[in-house]
Amino acid sequence: MKTLNALAAALLIVGGLNWGLVALAEFDLVAWLVGEDFGQTNVASRIVYALVGLAAVYASAQLASRRISISTGGASSASTQA
Repeated sequence: MKTLNALAAALLIVGGLNWGLVALAEFDLVAWLVGEDFGQTNVASRIVYALVGLAAVYASAQLASRRISISTGGASSASTQA
């Protein structure tokens, strides 16, 4: 589970940096990494974008399950490390 959390975090960082660069510098990091121009996609970039999206869904589900656990009185690692 820790490996999946780390992978999701890395993908979210890549996605966040990419969107920040798109907004601030009109530079598409993912497209550049796979050899395309700004705004162009190929199979490799679409896979990266899909993985970033899946990482966001996974992270959202993890966050929601922790909130539900805390609100119902269940112990979580965040609440027991006070």
